[in-house]
This record gives sequence, C-alpha cells and structure tokens, in this order.
Amino acid sequence: MSDEIVLTGLRQNNLRDVSLRLPKGRLIVFTGVSGSGKSSVVFETIAAESQRQLNETYSAFIRNRLPKHERPRAERLAGLTPAVVVDQRPVGGNARSTVGTMTEVHPMLRVLFSRRGEPSAGPATAYSFNDPAGMCPECDGLGRKVEVDVDRLIDPGLSLAEGALRPYAVGGYVWGLYAGSGLFDPDKPLRDYTGRELDLLLYGSGRKVRRDGRTHDYEGVITRFGRVHLHRDVESLDPAAREVVRERACPACGGRRLNAAALASRIRGRNLADLCAMEIADLIGVLAELADPVADAAVEALRRIDAIGLGYLSLDRETPTLSGGEAQRLKTVRHLGSSLTGLTYIFDEPSVGLHPRDVHLLGDLLLELRDKGNTVIVVEHDRDVIALADHVVDLGPGAGADGGRVVYQGPVAGLGDTVTGRALRRARGVKERVRAPAGWLTVDGARAHNLREVTVRVPLGVLTAVTGVAGSGKSTLTTRELPARHPGVVLIDQSALHASARSTLATYLGAMDRLRRLFAAAHGVPVKLFSSNSAGACPECRGRGEIKTDLAFMDPVTRTCDACGGARYNPEALSYRLAGRTIADVLALTAVEAAHDYDLPGLDRLGELGLGHLTLGRSLTTLSGGERQRLKLAHRLHETGHVYVFDEPTTGLHPADVDRLLALLDRLVDGGNTVIVAEHDLDVVKHADWVIDLGPEAGRHGGRVVFEGTPAALAEASTHTAKYLAKSLDSPRPARR
Repeated sequence: MSDEIVLTGLRQNNLRDVSLRLPKGRLIVFTGVSGSGKSSVVFETIAAESQRQLNETYSAFIRNRLPKHERPRAERLAGLTPAVVVDQRPVGGNARSTVGTMTEVHPMLRVLFSRRGEPSAGPATAYSFNDPAGMCPECDGLGRKVEVDVDRLIDPGLSLAEGALRPYAVGGYVWGLYAGSGLFDPDKPLRDYTGRELDLLLYGSGRKVRRDGRTHDYEGVITRFGRVHLHRDVESLDPAAREVVRERACPACGGRRLNAAALASRIRGRNLADLCAMEIADLIGVLAELADPVADAAVEALRRIDAIGLGYLSLDRETPTLSGGEAQRLKTVRHLGSSLTGLTYIFDEPSVGLHPRDVHLLGDLLLELRDKGNTVIVVEHDRDVIALADHVVDLGPGAGADGGRVVYQGPVAGLGDTVTGRALRRARGVKERVRAPAGWLTVDGARAHNLREVTVRVPLGVLTAVTGVAGSGKSTLTTRELPARHPGVVLIDQSALHASARSTLATYLGAMDRLRRLFAAAHGVPVKLFSSNSAGACPECRGRGEIKTDLAFMDPVTRTCDACGGARYNPEALSYRLAGRTIADVLALTAVEAAHDYDLPGLDRLGELGLGHLTLGRSLTTLSGGERQRLKLAHRLHETGHVYVFDEPTTGLHPADVDRLLALLDRLVDGGNTVIVAEHDLDVVKHADWVIDLGPEAGRHGGRVVFEGTPAALAEASTHTAKYLAKSLDSPRPARR
C-alpha cells in the first residue's frame, strides 16, 4: 500500500502542471493567497477524484442517484483514499431541521422518552415534531404560526382599481379575481365598504363567479392567501408575500412544536422540549444523572459538541441560523465517533468563526483525527492551525494567472521568503494614534437572542471592532440590533452570493448591461445581440461555452464548444468590435485591464480587494470562498451610506489580503464614513480605533459588554480577547504540538 498521495500534472482551473507527493497519515495544510489554487488542488482534484472513484464501486442503479463528479484535469492521480469532505456550505434543511436532528441527538432523546417518560406518549415517533404522531396539530410541528396581517395586506384608503390589495399588482391575475368578480365596485375605496362587503372581500366563500368565460369558486383574499402561502416556511415566501405576514409562537404548544401528549410526558420533571431548549453544556449534566444507556450515548455525542466550543448551542436551534463556522464544526463532530481509519478528511478553513481562544480546540480535533490513522488535509489561513501542520503546501505566488504553482512544500519551519512565510513571521502592533469620534450611535436595551439588555455607544467616524468569543452576541448586536435601530446602515454579512450557473463577474457587478449597451450603440444593433443568454448565444452550446454530456449513471463529460471555441457567442455577435476587441475578448480581460480601457461600473474596487486578477467572464461558481466574500463586499460598497457594518470580512482571507482589506476600510473611514466590524482576526482588532468586547463567555453566559475602549487599553484588560491580544503583541505565535 502506498504511503503517499501522488498528484502529477494538475491543470484544474489556474493550476500550472502542479505535481505533489503528499504523506499519508499526516496533517497537511494548504496555504496561499485567495485564488492561488488551493481549492483547485484539494477540492476539485483530490476530493472530486476520490469521490468519483468511490462511486464507481457501486452498482449502476445506485450511481444514477449519487452526485456526479467529472474526472479532474490531471495526468496521474495515485494513492487516493476515500475522502470525507467537511466544507463551509450552509447546512441543508429548513425550519424543521435543528441542531438536535442534524447531530442525531434528538432521535436518541426520543428513544429515551419512549422508555422512561411518564406518562408515556408511545413509541419514539410520538415524540417527533416532524411526525404526525408527535407534532403539534395547530402548527404542524413548526412551533410558530404564520398569519396574515390585515393592515399590511390592504390599504383601506384605496380602491381595488387603485391597488388596495398590496401584494397584487393592478391588472394581474390575482387582482383580477376580485376586481373582475362583479361582487365589488372596483372604484370604491375599501374604507367605504360595509362590514358585509369587507368580510366578503377578505374571508368570503361558497359563491360562484364568472371570469374569462369560466365559472370559479370564490375565495376571499385572506382565505386564498392562507391556502397558497401559509403552509410554507416563511423564508421560502416571495418578498411581496413576506411583507404581509407576521409570525408568533404557536398558541397551542407555546413554540415547543410537540402535541399535548408528548409535552405531558416527563423525566424527572422535564419534558423533551425542556431538554432541547437547554444549552448543550448544561444538558450534559442533566442527562448524565439518569444513568441510562441511551442517555449515556447522547451525553457522549453532546460532550464532543461541547469540546469544540459549541456548548452554548441548544438542540432546538434551527440549522439555517447557524454560521458557516458553527455548521462546519457540527459536521466535523459527526465523524469523531467513527472507528474507521485510513480515510482522508478534507476541511475548508475550519477556523472560520473561531475566537483565538477556541482555535486550540479545533487543533486538538484535527490531531485526534490524524492520530486515529487518517490523513487530514486542511485549507487554512490561521497562523495557529498552520503551526500544527506536519506538512505544508504553499501555492502562489499570487492569484489567478499569477498563481497556480507550488512555491513551497515541507515542514512549517521551512516556510521561507514566500508571501505566507513573511506573513507568519510578522508581528503587528496596535495602532499608536487612533481617530477621535465625531459623535455616537446608541443601542439601548438590546435583548435579541442572548443579549442582556445591552446598552452601548458606537463611535461615529472611526473604525470599530466588535469582539468576543463565538456565541457571545457580536453578530446579534452588529447585524441585527444596530441596523434595526438605525435604518440606513449598509450591512455586509456572510450570506451566500445569489447567483445562477450563468452568473459571471460582469453580470454580478452590473457591468454587463453597460458593456452590451456600449457595443450596441457603437454599431446600431440591438442590445440583446450581445447577450449570451439571448440573441447572441452560440446555437451549439446555447451560450454556455461548453457542452456537457450526461452519460446516465457514468460520470459526465464536459468539453469546450467546437462552434464558438468557448467564446459563448454566435458569429454575428463576434463580428462587432469595440476598441479593437470582440465582446468575448473584453470578457477575457482581467478586472484591472477592463477598468483601464472601458468605463464599466463596479470594477474600481476589485484591485483594492485583491480581485483584480479575475476576468469579467469568470463564472461565479468557480470562485474560491475568499474571492466570493470579497466580491460581495465590492458589490455593496457602491451603496450610499455613512455607516457600514461588516460581519467577519476576513473570512477566507490570507494575512496579506487582510492588509488590503484594512487599507480599504481606512479609506472608507477617511472618506467620512463609520465602519463597524465584528471580527476575531487580531490584526483587525489592533488596527481599530475603538473596540467593543462582548462576553465574558458564550450563550447565556455571554451577551454583555465587558470592555469598551482603544486596542491599547484592551491589551491591559482581563477579557479573553484581551489575553490573546496581549499575547500576540509579545511575539509571533510559536508552533504547538
């Protein structure tokens, strides 16, 4: 059996015939600036090929139902082992998916109650809020009721003809069901309706009406709206529908999701909902006292969650509300109890969302997986995680066309004069001269989530860092309470890019519309001719630039379109030029090149954010995590506003890229704006003018302001952030084994 993973001639994305020999049974960390090729090696080559070959061992019937993986562009891949990929993708699921169901602790507790609960509600399914036997019949197990807010639904001062039904456009199909029903005067304001008329409009039923020559059963506006919309998750509603509904805890179950029989069943005075509402760190002690084999299994799983710094979560926390870092750590926990060895575990920046205090917990987790006889491969920027590596692969030297090469591989100590090596050796001090506030924004009595009546003043005209351990309340304060109390705040959070498979850099930034108009105006032809999704599309590949062949249960094959050569446009569109270039030529330019030669919106900030290497036609689906985060940042910076709030903007950034981010934030502040950053990165904290530290711990043990002042003053304080800030000022962090 080979003791190495052998990779030869890798050419995926920007990789330039990369060849590597990676030792098995070791902790391997891939480093390099964003866009240098780390993900292309780790995820699109090693992980993809491992999973593709594993899938080939299954029958055709099973393969047809598994995700398809294309063969990576490489000469030779050998020594691969089955791969377990733990990425930062949001946890799947909706309001019915919780931390308890995701970690499979909730099913254990259901079994426990089916055996020990008094009075018993029945088998385990009788305690499930996702099963008719256990769910609350009033809210179908969601724990909340979604109702129509009549005041938001109608405008009584308007008639139907004037748009009194707010969600429905005048002239639209639904509007016509009422305005054209013959039951109402379309020109009569709703406030002049009799009680009977208004009741008929909103709740009526049992009538037949004719429209477009056909007879229909009449439904009142609220009756119809409830049938169409209210049996769905609120987040899945379209924006117009969401505006006219309100949520409240279900009156039948009090938000606890279960029916009366399940809630009446108790163990030592607590029902299942009571246990799920407890913080995991507290729940461990309660279950440990039961001395029950099922409870012991649940305790073992919960202790693993607590050990990686997530003891502040509760089992009833909905998974869509988890941060990327929380979700990734929970996914990791599921593998710690496995007795399998000889696997390759692949992690995508697992330190995301972790306070420096908790990074060592992550390190212990990675080393535990390695010591079980597995190979652990990590894409990472954090100094402490890199210091743990047995083997480092540094890619670069730059990003995009300037990257895709191995600039170093070997022990951490050998990282020399590379961008990563210099960044690891650098020790940044706190800012010596801080800006003076131009005023203050006040948040008074904030109590969302775990915030405890927090009252805090945020200085205007400076750079403020909001710090604290994960779960202390930073994001709640900065991304929820502050914008809610001060409308007009420009919020740049960690939500995913909203883009389709055809989305490119140019379309996302809004530059594509102007580019098409420039070409059309220069030649007097229709604008749609320069759209690869419309009249200008290559007829062979339909504007995709490539042709994907689905081979049923076999892996798909993708090739460059022979007709357009990957340009995506038809010959007519490519016959027109602007400044000597076809539209395909312009889309092949980097952002820096295009900004120099063409007046296109959204490109000026890309160079500052380290994204100048991206081409205008680059598909958003091929961007790295760090590139996507900064692209969203660039997209939002054009918005007018004097207060910008960022939620961990260093996510996915190499230390060298953090310097560029700080320079941009400085320019925003120097331009008269206020910048507020929720961050763990100590380089950002040191660079701030003011720090608000929350804690002292997470969950119910946090939610308080434990420090306000300058970074220099914080280094003298006694909070968790202060301790690690002071430590980082002494010297670069040493390696730890």
